[in-house]
Amino acid sequence: MTILNKNTIICLIGPTASGKSKHAFLLAKQLNCEIISVDSVSVYRSLNIGSAKPRKAEQEQIPYHLINIRDPKNPYSAANFCEDATHTIQEILKRGKTPLLVGGTMLYFHALLFGLSNLPSANKKIRARLTEEAKKYNLYERLMKIDPESAKHIHKNDPQRLQRALEIFELTGKTLTQLKAEGSKKAWPYPYISLVIAPKTRKILHERIKKRFEQMLENGLIEEVQKLYNRGDLNDQLPAIRAIGYRQIWQYLEGKCSYAEMKEKAIIATRQLAKHQLTWLKHWKNPLHWFDSDDPNTIQKMIAYIRTLP
Repeated sequence: MTILNKNTIICLIGPTASGKSKHAFLLAKQLNCEIISVDSVSVYRSLNIGSAKPRKAEQEQIPYHLINIRDPKNPYSAANFCEDATHTIQEILKRGKTPLLVGGTMLYFHALLFGLSNLPSANKKIRARLTEEAKKYNLYERLMKIDPESAKHIHKNDPQRLQRALEIFELTGKTLTQLKAEGSKKAWPYPYISLVIAPKTRKILHERIKKRFEQMLENGLIEEVQKLYNRGDLNDQLPAIRAIGYRQIWQYLEGKCSYAEMKEKAIIATRQLAKHQLTWLKHWKNPLHWFDSDDPNTIQKMIAYIRTLP
């Protein structure tokens, strides 16, 4: 069943625990798609339960791409994603199929669709100084004064991204927002459809987040993190280990918090992530078409909407 124009890609975006994976699988079967994961955690091998990777049975029915492609000790960036996703999209199109990009890493989506900025390389001296200053001063408040637009998309408890934004300003004299507006990588040149899936209320989303994390714990998430911890070559400063759920359990294994505290921190952090993702979507450059994740007819409505497009 093919109803899309040549070279068109579909983007299925949404906050964490919104049901993206389930709907993506069903949509892919209906539209002859191959799925490209847009998830900054699923790229890492051995991070399976906490990233909610597709099950083996699903992968046997639908081709999935950009999962399990990087060891946790080797960080993966938005630039890496753009390069890998572009190549994968081209290969899928050559096979006469439709690429379906699915995930909640808004930065990856934004970089691919709207372009990457020409950002300077990291400066160790500035980064070291900012790390020390973070112990005494509120870097989030500093960034709010310098670049309020970027501050909207960076959580106040995300030191890595806060320091990077301030570092860029010191190196270039321009804010991260200014450099993104100038851009270095052109926007995606082919047609694309942007679909968003989410529950109708934040309360429903919060309930799902709690239930899903509890299920992950039952499924062996602590044991999964324990294996990573036991490797000996990983640390809690790596992006893979800083991922929500993994970071809190890592701290629990180090004896820095109790089981109850770990669980509460992980659920709160996931809720904050969902809020952050929804903020990204509110400021999206192009129109988005929203669907209710609890509507049993969502897939049919998505396909009906796609049919109306030129």
